[in-house]
Amino acid sequence: MSNTLTAPRPRLPEWLRIKLPRTESFARTRGLLDELNLHTVCESARCPNHWECWSRATATFMIAGDRCTRACGFCAVSTAKPLALEADEPRRVAEATRRLGLKHVVITAVARDDLADGGAEHFRQTIEAVRALNPGTVIEVLTPDFLDKDEAIDCVLSARPAVFNHNLETVRRLTPSVRSRATYDRSLSVLGKVKRRAGTNLHTKSGLMLGLGETAEELRAALFDLRSVGCDILTLGQYLQPTLQHLPVVEFVTPEQFAEHKEYAEGLGFVHVASGPMVRSSYHADEFNAGTAK
Repeated sequence: MSNTLTAPRPRLPEWLRIKLPRTESFARTRGLLDELNLHTVCESARCPNHWECWSRATATFMIAGDRCTRACGFCAVSTAKPLALEADEPRRVAEATRRLGLKHVVITAVARDDLADGGAEHFRQTIEAVRALNPGTVIEVLTPDFLDKDEAIDCVLSARPAVFNHNLETVRRLTPSVRSRATYDRSLSVLGKVKRRAGTNLHTKSGLMLGLGETAEELRAALFDLRSVGCDILTLGQYLQPTLQHLPVVEFVTPEQFAEHKEYAEGLGFVHVASGPMVRSSYHADEFNAGTAK
């Protein structure tokens, strides 16, 4: 998708200007990831929070390579023919989790439509490797839609993650222009299947980016749709254009508006809502206690 702009990107409002911490912890985290040859969504997706997260000695591991088979209009991850899966990657993720001392780990992946199971078995192996080496760590997965294949979803669920996250990303009207191959209803179907199969044994989670041109009514409809399929946890954050080749920002949503959205979502029954300009799917994910929330 080409969205090349002739005008420069708009200046960030004050609430989106962040200081870049450089600490010993940041350097250690970066060194560990390099040593174990691990990809993170922090770098590959150009997440603006990675300076803070790495300084807190945490990261979101991105398995199955750093080449995606899809080309979403918002995402900075490279679109290219993927390389073969690395058989020892689950072990390396588990070792990084141990050495970082993570109590809550988030494991995501590129879309692997080239694989029959979409990479589900690789997710399962990674979850089990992390748990074997880190038995007390809460494991959250952030998955692609697996083309809504039952066997792929069941494969991931068989490894018993505590949180199953799949992002809706945006409202129904904007989905065709924002997401590649993914559909609004397919994402709802995935989340619904996970909840029906696992019930109270895990929490389902989803997130949306705001500022792409959605209306308040459209956002509320999307939140209602997520609750209708049993989604428990919600993240709402500001979309930021990673490069001039990606979709432009239509609106900078204010912190006050994010607070209003949070209040509305909590009224719908989400057990945990993170809503703010810098919120991302896995940002401060450890603040949700999967063991105590109902």
